[in-house]
Amino acid sequence: MTVKSEIRKGGSWLLEETPAADVFTPEKKSDEHRLMAQTTDEFIGNEVLPNLEKLEAKDWQLARTLIRRCGELGLLGTTVPEQYGGLDLDKVSSLIVAEHIARSASFATTYGGHTNLCILPIVLFGTDAQKQKYLPRIVAGELVGAYALSESGSGSDALAAKTRAIKQPDGSWLLTGEKMWITNGGFADVIIVFAQADEDQFTAFIVEKAFPGVSAGHEEHKMGLHGSSTTPIILQDARVPAENVLGEIGKGYKVALNTLNFGRFKLGAMCIGGSRMAIGDSVKYAAQRKQFGHAIATFGAIRHKIGEMTARTYAVESLTYRTAGLIDRALEGTAHTGAEVAGAFEEFAVEASIAKVAGTETLDFVLDENIQIHGGNGYVKEYKAEGYYRDARVNRIFEGTNEINRLLIPGMLIKRALKGDLPLIAAAKRLQDEILSPAPATLGSSDAPLDDELRALSAFKKVALMVLGTAMQTYGQKLNDEQEVLGYAADIIIDIFAAESAVLRARGAIAARHALADLHETAARAFVNDAAQRIEAAAKSSLAAMAEGDTLRTLLAALRRVLKVAPINTVALRRQLADATVSRAGYIFT
Repeated sequence: MTVKSEIRKGGSWLLEETPAADVFTPEKKSDEHRLMAQTTDEFIGNEVLPNLEKLEAKDWQLARTLIRRCGELGLLGTTVPEQYGGLDLDKVSSLIVAEHIARSASFATTYGGHTNLCILPIVLFGTDAQKQKYLPRIVAGELVGAYALSESGSGSDALAAKTRAIKQPDGSWLLTGEKMWITNGGFADVIIVFAQADEDQFTAFIVEKAFPGVSAGHEEHKMGLHGSSTTPIILQDARVPAENVLGEIGKGYKVALNTLNFGRFKLGAMCIGGSRMAIGDSVKYAAQRKQFGHAIATFGAIRHKIGEMTARTYAVESLTYRTAGLIDRALEGTAHTGAEVAGAFEEFAVEASIAKVAGTETLDFVLDENIQIHGGNGYVKEYKAEGYYRDARVNRIFEGTNEINRLLIPGMLIKRALKGDLPLIAAAKRLQDEILSPAPATLGSSDAPLDDELRALSAFKKVALMVLGTAMQTYGQKLNDEQEVLGYAADIIIDIFAAESAVLRARGAIAARHALADLHETAARAFVNDAAQRIEAAAKSSLAAMAEGDTLRTLLAALRRVLKVAPINTVALRRQLADATVSRAGYIFT
Protein backbone atom coordinates (compact mmCIF):
# COMPACT_ATOMS: atom_id res chain seq x y z
CA MET A 1 0.00 0.00 0.00
CA THR A 2 1.21 3.49 -0.77
CA VAL A 3 1.64 6.27 1.77
CA LYS A 4 -0.33 9.37 0.82
CA SER A 5 -1.37 12.62 2.43
CA GLU A 6 -4.87 12.51 3.92
CA ILE A 7 -6.47 15.15 1.69
CA ARG A 8 -8.39 12.77 -0.50
CA LYS A 9 -11.54 10.90 -1.17
CA GLY A 10 -13.70 9.32 1.46
CA GLY A 11 -12.81 5.70 2.09
CA SER A 12 -9.34 6.03 0.55
CA TRP A 13 -7.77 5.16 3.90
CA LEU A 14 -8.96 1.58 3.30
CA LEU A 15 -6.52 1.32 0.39
CA GLU A 16 -3.69 3.59 1.53
CA GLU A 17 -1.44 4.17 4.49
CA THR A 18 -1.84 7.55 6.13
CA PRO A 19 0.99 9.49 7.81
CA ALA A 20 0.22 10.22 11.46
CA ALA A 21 1.16 13.87 10.94
CA ASP A 22 -1.72 14.29 8.47
CA VAL A 23 -4.44 13.22 10.90
CA PHE A 24 -6.28 15.78 13.01
CA THR A 25 -6.46 14.71 16.66
CA PRO A 26 -7.79 16.26 19.87
CA GLU A 27 -4.21 17.10 20.83
CA LYS A 28 -4.06 19.53 17.88
CA LYS A 29 -6.92 21.71 19.07
CA SER A 30 -6.24 25.44 18.86
CA ASP A 31 -6.74 27.99 21.62
CA GLU A 32 -9.96 28.99 19.89
CA HIS A 33 -11.15 25.39 20.00
CA ARG A 34 -10.37 25.17 23.71
CA LEU A 35 -12.23 28.41 24.34
CA MET A 36 -15.29 26.99 22.57
CA ALA A 37 -15.08 23.92 24.80
CA GLN A 38 -14.78 26.04 27.94
CA THR A 39 -17.69 28.28 26.93
CA THR A 40 -19.91 25.29 26.24
CA ASP A 41 -18.93 23.53 29.47
CA GLU A 42 -19.64 26.63 31.55
CA PHE A 43 -23.00 27.15 29.88
CA ILE A 44 -24.10 23.55 30.45
CA GLY A 45 -22.76 23.45 34.00
CA ASN A 46 -24.12 26.81 35.10
CA GLU A 47 -27.35 27.18 33.17
CA VAL A 48 -28.62 23.83 31.88
CA LEU A 49 -27.84 21.14 34.46
CA PRO A 50 -29.23 23.18 37.40
CA ASN A 51 -32.50 23.46 35.44
CA LEU A 52 -32.75 19.85 34.30
CA GLU A 53 -35.79 19.07 36.48
CA LYS A 54 -37.68 22.01 34.98
CA LEU A 55 -36.84 20.86 31.47
CA GLU A 56 -38.00 17.35 32.28
CA ALA A 57 -41.26 18.88 33.55
CA LYS A 58 -41.75 20.20 29.97
CA ASP A 59 -40.93 23.86 30.67
CA TRP A 60 -40.50 24.71 27.01
CA GLN A 61 -40.27 28.43 27.68
CA LEU A 62 -37.11 27.65 29.63
CA ALA A 63 -35.87 25.55 26.70
CA ARG A 64 -36.42 28.54 24.41
CA THR A 65 -34.54 30.76 26.83
CA LEU A 66 -31.61 28.36 26.87
CA ILE A 67 -31.55 28.22 23.07
CA ARG A 68 -31.50 32.02 23.08
CA ARG A 69 -28.55 31.93 25.48
CA CYS A 70 -26.75 29.57 23.09
CA GLY A 71 -27.27 32.17 20.40
CA GLU A 72 -25.82 34.91 22.58
CA LEU A 73 -22.77 32.76 23.28
CA GLY A 74 -22.21 31.97 19.59
CA LEU A 75 -22.95 28.27 19.98
CA LEU A 76 -25.67 28.12 17.33
CA GLY A 77 -23.80 29.61 14.40
CA THR A 78 -20.48 27.79 14.29
CA THR A 79 -21.09 26.58 10.71
CA VAL A 80 -23.08 29.62 9.50
CA PRO A 81 -21.46 32.34 7.32
CA GLU A 82 -20.85 35.63 9.09
CA GLN A 83 -23.14 37.54 6.72
CA TYR A 84 -26.08 35.61 8.19
CA GLY A 85 -25.09 36.09 11.81
CA GLY A 86 -22.83 33.08 12.24
CA LEU A 87 -19.17 32.56 13.14
CA ASP A 88 -18.19 30.50 10.04
CA LEU A 89 -15.80 28.33 12.04
CA ASP A 90 -14.28 25.01 11.05
CA LYS A 91 -16.03 21.68 11.52
CA VAL A 92 -13.76 20.82 14.43
CA SER A 93 -15.34 23.72 16.32
CA SER A 94 -18.83 22.36 15.71
CA LEU A 95 -17.65 18.92 16.85
CA ILE A 96 -16.25 20.40 20.06
CA VAL A 97 -19.47 22.22 20.89
CA ALA A 98 -21.46 19.03 20.24
CA GLU A 99 -19.32 16.82 22.46
CA HIS A 100 -19.37 19.27 25.36
CA ILE A 101 -23.07 20.11 25.09
CA ALA A 102 -23.72 16.35 25.42
CA ARG A 103 -23.29 16.63 29.19
CA SER A 104 -27.05 17.24 29.14
CA ALA A 105 -28.52 14.67 26.75
CA SER A 106 -31.98 16.24 26.66
CA PHE A 107 -30.73 19.72 25.89
CA ALA A 108 -28.18 18.32 23.44
CA THR A 109 -31.12 16.81 21.55
CA THR A 110 -32.91 20.16 21.53
CA TYR A 111 -29.71 21.84 20.36
CA GLY A 112 -29.11 19.22 17.65
CA GLY A 113 -32.63 19.53 16.27
CA HIS A 114 -32.15 23.29 16.06
CA THR A 115 -28.63 23.46 14.62
CA ASN A 116 -27.90 20.21 12.77
CA LEU A 117 -31.37 19.65 11.37
CA CYS A 118 -32.80 23.13 10.79
CA ILE A 119 -29.95 25.62 10.42
CA LEU A 120 -27.75 23.35 8.32
CA PRO A 121 -30.25 22.57 5.51
CA ILE A 122 -30.91 26.28 5.04
CA VAL A 123 -27.15 27.01 4.98
CA LEU A 124 -26.51 24.26 2.43
CA PHE A 125 -29.55 24.58 0.16
CA GLY A 126 -31.30 27.85 0.90
CA THR A 127 -31.48 30.76 -1.51
CA ASP A 128 -29.90 34.02 -0.41
CA ALA A 129 -33.38 35.38 0.28
CA GLN A 130 -34.22 32.38 2.47
CA LYS A 131 -30.95 32.71 4.35
CA GLN A 132 -31.45 36.43 4.90
CA LYS A 133 -34.99 35.87 6.12
CA TYR A 134 -34.45 32.96 8.49
CA LEU A 135 -30.84 32.40 9.50
CA PRO A 136 -30.10 35.56 11.54
CA ARG A 137 -33.08 34.96 13.83
CA ILE A 138 -32.51 31.19 14.11
CA VAL A 139 -28.79 31.68 14.78
CA ALA A 140 -29.64 34.23 17.46
CA GLY A 141 -32.05 31.78 19.06
CA GLU A 142 -35.05 34.06 18.52
CA LEU A 143 -36.66 31.33 16.44
CA VAL A 144 -36.41 27.62 17.28
CA GLY A 145 -35.92 25.09 14.50
CA ALA A 146 -36.99 21.51 13.82
CA TYR A 147 -36.82 18.90 11.06
CA ALA A 148 -39.74 16.77 9.92
CA LEU A 149 -38.77 13.78 7.79
CA SER A 150 -40.11 10.62 9.45
CA GLU A 151 -43.67 9.33 9.28
CA SER A 152 -45.37 6.43 11.01
CA GLY A 153 -45.14 4.31 7.87
CA SER A 154 -41.80 5.55 6.57
CA GLY A 155 -39.07 5.40 9.19
CA SER A 156 -35.92 4.06 7.56
CA ASP A 157 -37.56 4.33 4.13
CA ALA A 158 -37.93 8.08 4.55
CA LEU A 159 -38.22 8.83 0.84
CA ALA A 160 -41.51 6.88 0.81
CA ALA A 161 -43.21 9.68 2.73
CA LYS A 162 -46.95 10.04 2.20
CA THR A 163 -47.19 13.74 3.09
CA ARG A 164 -48.43 15.53 -0.04
CA ALA A 165 -47.69 18.97 -1.44
CA ILE A 166 -50.16 20.20 -4.07
CA LYS A 167 -49.20 23.24 -6.11
CA GLN A 168 -51.74 26.06 -6.25
CA PRO A 169 -52.44 28.47 -9.12
CA ASP A 170 -50.57 31.28 -7.32
CA GLY A 171 -47.44 29.08 -7.00
CA SER A 172 -47.91 28.29 -3.32
CA TRP A 173 -48.24 24.74 -1.98
CA LEU A 174 -50.80 23.01 0.22
CA LEU A 175 -49.14 20.40 2.46
CA THR A 176 -51.17 17.61 4.04
CA GLY A 177 -49.84 14.80 6.22
CA GLU A 178 -48.48 13.90 9.63
CA LYS A 179 -44.82 13.79 10.58
CA MET A 180 -43.76 11.74 13.59
CA TRP A 181 -41.14 11.93 16.36
CA ILE A 182 -40.20 15.54 15.68
CA THR A 183 -37.58 16.91 18.06
CA ASN A 184 -38.57 20.41 19.27
CA GLY A 185 -42.00 19.80 17.75
CA GLY A 186 -43.85 21.24 20.73
CA PHE A 187 -42.31 24.70 20.47
CA ALA A 188 -40.47 25.03 17.15
CA ASP A 189 -41.11 28.08 14.98
CA VAL A 190 -39.42 26.97 11.74
CA ILE A 191 -39.58 23.38 10.47
CA ILE A 192 -37.85 21.73 7.52
CA VAL A 193 -40.65 19.53 6.14
CA PHE A 194 -40.37 16.88 3.42
CA ALA A 195 -43.30 16.01 1.19
CA GLN A 196 -44.17 14.47 -2.17
CA ALA A 197 -44.76 17.39 -4.52
CA ASP A 198 -47.05 16.63 -7.45
CA GLU A 199 -47.44 13.02 -6.26
CA ASP A 200 -43.86 11.73 -6.57
CA GLN A 201 -41.38 14.61 -6.40
CA PHE A 202 -39.76 14.32 -2.95
CA THR A 203 -39.17 17.93 -1.92
CA ALA A 204 -38.10 19.97 1.11
CA PHE A 205 -40.01 23.02 2.34
CA ILE A 206 -39.35 25.67 4.98
CA VAL A 207 -42.55 25.71 7.02
CA GLU A 208 -43.39 28.16 9.79
CA LYS A 209 -45.48 26.94 12.68
CA ALA A 210 -47.51 30.16 12.28
CA PHE A 211 -48.68 29.13 8.80
CA PRO A 212 -52.41 28.22 8.79
CA GLY A 213 -52.90 24.45 8.97
CA VAL A 214 -49.68 23.69 10.89
CA SER A 215 -49.94 22.31 14.42
CA ALA A 216 -48.13 20.06 16.88
CA GLY A 217 -49.61 16.92 18.40
CA HIS A 218 -49.28 15.74 21.97
CA GLU A 219 -45.89 15.16 23.56
CA GLU A 220 -44.66 11.59 23.22
CA HIS A 221 -44.10 9.66 26.47
CA LYS A 222 -40.55 8.52 25.88
CA MET A 223 -38.17 6.09 27.55
CA GLY A 224 -35.64 8.87 28.03
CA LEU A 225 -34.78 12.41 26.96
CA HIS A 226 -37.67 13.67 29.04
CA GLY A 227 -36.28 17.20 28.87
CA SER A 228 -36.64 17.43 25.08
CA SER A 229 -39.87 17.94 23.16
CA THR A 230 -40.98 15.17 20.78
CA THR A 231 -44.34 15.51 19.03
CA PRO A 232 -46.04 14.82 15.73
CA ILE A 233 -46.32 17.75 13.32
CA ILE A 234 -49.73 17.83 11.70
CA LEU A 235 -50.25 19.50 8.32
CA GLN A 236 -53.84 20.14 7.24
CA ASP A 237 -53.83 21.98 3.92
CA ALA A 238 -50.97 24.04 5.29
CA ARG A 239 -50.28 26.81 2.81
CA VAL A 240 -46.57 27.30 2.14
CA PRO A 241 -45.36 30.15 -0.10
CA ALA A 242 -43.67 29.27 -3.39
CA GLU A 243 -40.45 30.89 -2.20
CA ASN A 244 -40.25 28.45 0.72
CA VAL A 245 -39.28 25.46 -1.38
CA LEU A 246 -35.84 24.46 -0.06
CA GLY A 247 -33.55 23.36 -2.87
CA GLU A 248 -35.13 22.01 -6.04
CA ILE A 249 -38.47 20.34 -6.62
CA GLY A 250 -37.86 16.59 -6.59
CA LYS A 251 -34.40 16.95 -5.03
CA GLY A 252 -35.42 16.73 -1.40
CA TYR A 253 -33.33 13.60 -1.03
CA LYS A 254 -30.21 15.75 -1.42
CA VAL A 255 -31.36 17.97 1.43
CA ALA A 256 -32.24 14.97 3.60
CA LEU A 257 -29.13 12.89 2.97
CA ASN A 258 -26.59 15.68 3.30
CA THR A 259 -28.25 16.90 6.48
CA LEU A 260 -28.13 13.35 7.86
CA ASN A 261 -24.47 12.96 6.88
CA PHE A 262 -23.53 15.93 9.05
CA GLY A 263 -26.01 14.94 11.75
CA ARG A 264 -24.40 11.49 11.99
CA PHE A 265 -20.96 12.98 12.41
CA LYS A 266 -22.25 15.40 15.08
CA LEU A 267 -24.08 12.59 16.89
CA GLY A 268 -20.80 10.68 17.04
CA ALA A 269 -19.27 13.75 18.66
CA MET A 270 -22.07 13.96 21.22
CA CYS A 271 -21.48 10.31 22.09
CA ILE A 272 -17.85 11.10 22.89
CA GLY A 273 -19.02 13.66 25.43
CA GLY A 274 -21.49 11.21 26.91
CA SER A 275 -18.89 8.45 27.18
CA ARG A 276 -16.36 10.73 28.87
CA MET A 277 -18.96 11.89 31.38
CA ALA A 278 -19.99 8.31 32.20
CA ILE A 279 -16.38 7.22 32.64
CA GLY A 280 -15.97 10.00 35.19
CA ASP A 281 -19.14 8.87 36.93
CA SER A 282 -17.88 5.28 37.03
CA VAL A 283 -14.44 5.93 38.43
CA LYS A 284 -15.62 8.35 41.09
CA TYR A 285 -18.14 5.79 42.31
CA ALA A 286 -15.66 2.91 42.09
CA ALA A 287 -13.07 4.86 44.07
CA GLN A 288 -15.41 5.49 47.01
CA ARG A 289 -17.50 2.29 46.97
CA LYS A 290 -15.96 -0.35 49.25
CA GLN A 291 -16.57 -4.08 49.31
CA PHE A 292 -14.64 -6.63 51.37
CA GLY A 293 -12.72 -3.73 52.89
CA HIS A 294 -11.38 -2.35 49.59
CA ALA A 295 -12.49 0.22 47.04
CA ILE A 296 -13.98 -1.67 44.10
CA ALA A 297 -11.71 0.38 41.80
CA THR A 298 -8.87 -1.93 42.95
CA PHE A 299 -10.63 -5.10 41.80
CA GLY A 300 -9.49 -6.66 38.53
CA ALA A 301 -13.00 -7.07 37.13
CA ILE A 302 -13.76 -3.37 37.65
CA ARG A 303 -10.36 -2.30 36.31
CA HIS A 304 -11.08 -4.39 33.20
CA LYS A 305 -14.34 -2.51 32.66
CA ILE A 306 -12.83 0.94 33.17
CA GLY A 307 -9.87 0.14 30.95
CA GLU A 308 -12.11 -1.12 28.15
CA MET A 309 -14.45 1.87 28.47
CA THR A 310 -11.44 4.15 28.13
CA ALA A 311 -9.87 2.33 25.17
CA ARG A 312 -13.11 2.24 23.18
CA THR A 313 -13.85 5.90 23.87
CA TYR A 314 -10.30 6.79 22.82
CA ALA A 315 -10.79 5.06 19.47
CA VAL A 316 -14.16 6.71 18.75
CA GLU A 317 -12.81 10.09 19.77
CA SER A 318 -9.85 9.55 17.44
CA LEU A 319 -11.94 8.61 14.40
CA THR A 320 -14.43 11.44 14.94
CA TYR A 321 -11.76 14.15 15.19
CA ARG A 322 -10.04 12.59 12.18
CA THR A 323 -13.28 12.88 10.21
CA ALA A 324 -13.68 16.53 11.18
CA GLY A 325 -10.15 17.15 9.97
CA LEU A 326 -10.89 15.41 6.67
CA ILE A 327 -13.93 17.60 6.05
CA ASP A 328 -12.04 20.78 6.95
CA ARG A 329 -9.17 19.84 4.63
CA ALA A 330 -11.59 19.16 1.81
CA LEU A 331 -12.94 22.70 2.25
CA GLU A 332 -9.55 24.42 2.33
CA GLY A 333 -9.24 26.96 -0.45
CA THR A 334 -12.98 26.97 -1.19
CA ALA A 335 -15.50 29.73 -0.65
CA HIS A 336 -17.48 27.42 1.67
CA THR A 337 -20.58 27.76 -0.47
CA GLY A 338 -23.52 25.54 0.35
CA ALA A 339 -22.73 23.31 -2.61
CA GLU A 340 -19.07 22.98 -1.58
CA VAL A 341 -19.90 22.14 2.04
CA ALA A 342 -22.59 19.66 0.97
CA GLY A 343 -20.04 18.08 -1.39
CA ALA A 344 -17.57 17.64 1.45
CA PHE A 345 -20.23 16.05 3.67
CA GLU A 346 -21.20 13.72 0.85
CA GLU A 347 -17.58 12.80 0.16
CA PHE A 348 -17.09 11.67 3.75
CA ALA A 349 -20.51 10.11 4.23
CA VAL A 350 -18.88 6.72 4.93
CA GLU A 351 -16.83 8.20 7.76
CA ALA A 352 -19.91 10.00 9.13
CA SER A 353 -21.84 6.73 9.25
CA ILE A 354 -18.90 5.05 10.98
CA ALA A 355 -18.80 7.83 13.57
CA LYS A 356 -22.53 7.40 14.17
CA VAL A 357 -22.47 3.62 14.57
CA ALA A 358 -19.21 3.43 16.54
CA GLY A 359 -20.12 6.41 18.71
CA THR A 360 -23.62 5.28 19.65
CA GLU A 361 -22.63 1.69 20.33
CA THR A 362 -19.56 2.67 22.34
CA LEU A 363 -21.70 5.03 24.40
CA ASP A 364 -24.23 2.26 25.04
CA PHE A 365 -21.41 -0.07 26.09
CA VAL A 366 -19.93 2.54 28.44
CA LEU A 367 -23.30 3.39 29.99
CA ASP A 368 -24.18 -0.27 30.47
CA GLU A 369 -20.87 -0.85 32.23
CA ASN A 370 -21.46 2.29 34.30
CA ILE A 371 -24.67 0.76 35.66
CA GLN A 372 -22.85 -2.52 36.30
CA ILE A 373 -20.11 -0.75 38.24
CA HIS A 374 -22.78 1.00 40.32
CA GLY A 375 -24.47 -2.35 41.00
CA GLY A 376 -27.94 -2.00 42.49
CA ASN A 377 -27.42 1.73 42.86
CA GLY A 378 -27.13 2.00 39.10
CA TYR A 379 -30.73 0.87 38.72
CA VAL A 380 -32.35 3.53 40.90
CA LYS A 381 -33.06 7.15 40.10
CA GLU A 382 -31.10 8.43 43.10
CA TYR A 383 -27.99 7.92 40.97
CA LYS A 384 -27.45 9.37 37.49
CA ALA A 385 -26.41 6.11 35.85
CA GLU A 386 -29.93 4.90 35.02
CA GLY A 387 -30.92 8.24 33.51
CA TYR A 388 -27.83 8.33 31.30
CA TYR A 389 -28.71 4.83 30.12
CA ARG A 390 -32.31 5.67 29.22
CA ASP A 391 -31.37 8.91 27.47
CA ALA A 392 -28.80 7.24 25.22
CA ARG A 393 -30.80 4.32 23.87
CA VAL A 394 -32.48 6.31 21.11
CA ASN A 395 -29.12 7.30 19.60
CA ARG A 396 -28.95 4.00 17.71
CA ILE A 397 -32.25 4.98 16.05
CA PHE A 398 -31.57 8.71 15.48
CA GLU A 399 -30.11 9.88 12.14
CA GLY A 400 -30.84 6.58 10.40
CA THR A 401 -30.79 3.36 12.42
CA ASN A 402 -27.47 1.65 12.95
CA GLU A 403 -28.74 -1.17 10.77
CA ILE A 404 -29.30 1.24 7.87
CA ASN A 405 -25.90 2.82 8.42
CA ARG A 406 -24.27 -0.62 8.42
CA LEU A 407 -25.75 -1.22 4.97
CA LEU A 408 -24.64 2.21 3.78
CA ILE A 409 -20.98 1.85 4.79
CA PRO A 410 -19.98 -1.01 2.46
CA GLY A 411 -22.70 -0.05 0.00
CA MET A 412 -21.25 3.41 -0.58
CA LEU A 413 -17.72 2.04 -0.91
CA ILE A 414 -18.84 -0.54 -3.49
CA LYS A 415 -20.86 2.07 -5.38
CA ARG A 416 -17.82 4.32 -5.61
CA ALA A 417 -15.68 1.39 -6.70
CA LEU A 418 -18.08 0.51 -9.51
CA LYS A 419 -18.10 4.15 -10.66
CA GLY A 420 -14.30 4.18 -10.73
CA ASP A 421 -14.02 6.76 -7.93
CA LEU A 422 -12.30 4.35 -5.53
CA PRO A 423 -9.82 1.72 -6.81
CA LEU A 424 -11.22 -0.99 -4.56
CA ILE A 425 -11.68 -3.59 -7.28
CA ALA A 426 -8.10 -3.27 -8.48
CA ALA A 427 -6.86 -3.56 -4.89
CA ALA A 428 -8.95 -6.71 -4.37
CA LYS A 429 -7.45 -8.25 -7.51
CA ARG A 430 -3.92 -7.45 -6.32
CA LEU A 431 -4.73 -9.13 -3.02
CA GLN A 432 -5.99 -12.20 -4.87
CA ASP A 433 -2.70 -12.40 -6.77
CA GLU A 434 -0.78 -12.01 -3.50
CA ILE A 435 -2.70 -14.85 -1.88
CA LEU A 436 -2.04 -17.15 -4.82
CA SER A 437 1.70 -16.39 -4.83
CA PRO A 438 4.26 -18.07 -2.52
CA ALA A 439 4.11 -16.81 1.03
CA PRO A 440 6.83 -14.27 1.93
CA ALA A 441 9.16 -14.84 4.82
CA THR A 442 7.52 -13.99 8.13
CA LEU A 443 8.79 -10.77 9.65
CA GLY A 444 9.51 -10.65 13.37
CA SER A 445 7.95 -8.11 15.65
CA SER A 446 9.52 -4.68 16.04
CA ASP A 447 10.54 -2.75 19.13
CA ALA A 448 9.43 0.55 17.56
CA PRO A 449 6.23 1.93 19.14
CA LEU A 450 3.11 0.57 17.47
CA ASP A 451 4.91 -0.97 14.48
CA ASP A 452 3.24 -4.31 15.21
CA GLU A 453 -0.13 -2.54 15.29
CA LEU A 454 0.58 -0.90 11.92
CA ARG A 455 1.28 -4.33 10.44
CA ALA A 456 -1.96 -5.57 11.98
CA LEU A 457 -3.81 -2.69 10.33
CA SER A 458 -2.39 -3.63 6.96
CA ALA A 459 -3.71 -7.15 7.53
CA PHE A 460 -7.12 -5.82 8.59
CA LYS A 461 -7.42 -3.90 5.33
CA LYS A 462 -6.62 -7.02 3.34
CA VAL A 463 -9.37 -8.86 5.22
CA ALA A 464 -11.82 -6.12 4.27
CA LEU A 465 -10.80 -6.34 0.62
CA MET A 466 -11.11 -10.11 0.74
CA VAL A 467 -14.63 -9.99 2.19
CA LEU A 468 -15.83 -7.20 -0.12
CA GLY A 469 -14.25 -8.79 -3.18
CA THR A 470 -15.76 -12.19 -2.41
CA ALA A 471 -19.16 -10.63 -1.79
CA MET A 472 -19.11 -8.73 -5.09
CA GLN A 473 -18.08 -11.87 -6.99
CA THR A 474 -20.62 -14.07 -5.21
CA TYR A 475 -23.70 -11.88 -5.38
CA GLY A 476 -23.07 -9.32 -8.11
CA GLN A 477 -25.96 -6.89 -8.46
CA LYS A 478 -27.95 -8.78 -5.81
CA LEU A 479 -25.46 -7.93 -3.06
CA ASN A 480 -27.80 -5.29 -1.64
CA ASP A 481 -30.17 -8.12 -0.68
CA GLU A 482 -27.51 -9.81 1.49
CA GLN A 483 -27.85 -7.57 4.52
CA GLU A 484 -26.15 -9.97 6.92
CA VAL A 485 -23.00 -10.11 4.79
CA LEU A 486 -23.02 -6.34 4.37
CA GLY A 487 -23.36 -6.04 8.16
CA TYR A 488 -20.29 -8.21 8.74
CA ALA A 489 -18.36 -6.16 6.18
CA ALA A 490 -19.45 -2.94 7.87
CA ASP A 491 -18.25 -4.17 11.27
CA ILE A 492 -14.84 -4.96 9.78
CA ILE A 493 -14.61 -1.54 8.11
CA ILE A 494 -15.70 0.27 11.28
CA ASP A 495 -13.05 -1.52 13.34
CA ILE A 496 -10.37 -0.72 10.76
CA PHE A 497 -11.12 3.02 10.72
CA ALA A 498 -11.34 3.14 14.51
CA ALA A 499 -8.17 1.13 15.06
CA GLU A 500 -6.15 3.06 12.50
CA SER A 501 -7.36 6.39 13.86
CA ALA A 502 -6.32 5.34 17.38
CA VAL A 503 -2.88 4.15 16.24
CA LEU A 504 -2.17 7.26 14.16
CA ARG A 505 -3.25 9.48 17.05
CA ALA A 506 -1.02 7.57 19.46
CA ARG A 507 1.95 7.74 17.06
CA GLY A 508 1.42 11.47 16.81
CA ALA A 509 1.42 11.77 20.60
CA ILE A 510 4.62 9.74 20.81
CA ALA A 511 6.33 11.83 18.13
CA ALA A 512 5.28 15.03 19.91
CA ARG A 513 6.52 13.65 23.25
CA HIS A 514 3.10 14.25 24.74
CA ALA A 515 2.94 13.93 28.53
CA LEU A 516 0.51 11.01 28.23
CA ALA A 517 2.19 9.38 25.23
CA ASP A 518 2.57 6.06 27.02
CA LEU A 519 -1.15 5.95 27.79
CA HIS A 520 -2.00 6.86 24.19
CA GLU A 521 0.09 3.88 23.10
CA THR A 522 -1.57 1.65 25.69
CA ALA A 523 -5.10 2.58 24.55
CA ALA A 524 -4.25 2.04 20.88
CA ARG A 525 -2.61 -1.35 21.51
CA ALA A 526 -5.55 -2.58 23.59
CA PHE A 527 -8.07 -1.53 20.95
CA VAL A 528 -6.15 -3.07 18.04
CA ASN A 529 -5.78 -6.38 19.86
CA ASP A 530 -9.52 -6.66 20.46
CA ALA A 531 -10.34 -5.38 16.97
CA ALA A 532 -8.27 -8.25 15.52
CA GLN A 533 -10.48 -10.78 17.28
CA ARG A 534 -13.68 -9.09 16.15
CA ILE A 535 -12.47 -8.76 12.57
CA GLU A 536 -11.48 -12.41 12.40
CA ALA A 537 -14.87 -13.50 13.73
CA ALA A 538 -16.79 -11.24 11.34
CA ALA A 539 -14.69 -12.39 8.37
CA LYS A 540 -15.25 -16.07 9.15
CA SER A 541 -18.99 -15.52 9.54
CA SER A 542 -19.25 -13.62 6.26
CA LEU A 543 -17.18 -16.16 4.31
CA ALA A 544 -19.22 -19.04 5.73
CA ALA A 545 -22.37 -17.26 4.53
CA MET A 546 -20.97 -16.99 1.00
CA ALA A 547 -19.32 -20.38 0.45
CA GLU A 548 -19.17 -23.95 1.64
CA GLY A 549 -17.11 -27.12 1.21
CA ASP A 550 -13.74 -26.83 -0.54
CA THR A 551 -14.40 -23.24 -1.56
CA LEU A 552 -14.95 -22.21 2.04
CA ARG A 553 -11.86 -24.13 3.19
CA THR A 554 -9.80 -22.31 0.56
CA LEU A 555 -11.15 -18.93 1.67
CA LEU A 556 -10.48 -19.67 5.33
CA ALA A 557 -6.93 -20.74 4.49
CA ALA A 558 -6.45 -17.43 2.68
CA LEU A 559 -7.85 -15.60 5.71
CA ARG A 560 -5.36 -17.37 8.01
CA ARG A 561 -2.54 -16.37 5.69
CA VAL A 562 -3.62 -12.74 5.58
CA LEU A 563 -4.55 -12.24 9.23
CA LYS A 564 -1.68 -13.18 11.52
CA VAL A 565 -1.99 -11.05 14.63
CA ALA A 566 -0.51 -12.46 17.81
CA PRO A 567 -2.54 -11.68 20.95
CA ILE A 568 -1.00 -9.48 23.63
CA ASN A 569 -1.51 -9.07 27.35
CA THR A 570 -4.44 -6.69 27.43
CA VAL A 571 -5.05 -7.36 31.11
CA ALA A 572 -1.95 -5.31 31.92
CA LEU A 573 -2.91 -2.64 29.38
CA ARG A 574 -6.42 -2.22 30.73
CA ARG A 575 -5.15 -2.05 34.28
CA GLN A 576 -2.76 0.72 33.29
CA LEU A 577 -5.60 2.69 31.68
CA ALA A 578 -7.94 2.06 34.59
CA ASP A 579 -5.44 3.11 37.24
CA ALA A 580 -4.68 6.35 35.40
CA THR A 581 -8.38 7.05 34.93
CA VAL A 582 -9.16 6.45 38.59
CA SER A 583 -6.20 8.59 39.63
CA ARG A 584 -7.48 11.45 37.50
CA ALA A 585 -11.09 10.83 38.57
CA GLY A 586 -12.18 10.99 34.96
CA TYR A 587 -11.36 10.34 31.32
CA ILE A 588 -7.63 10.86 30.85
CA PHE A 589 -7.38 11.99 27.22
CA THR A 590 -8.83 15.52 27.46
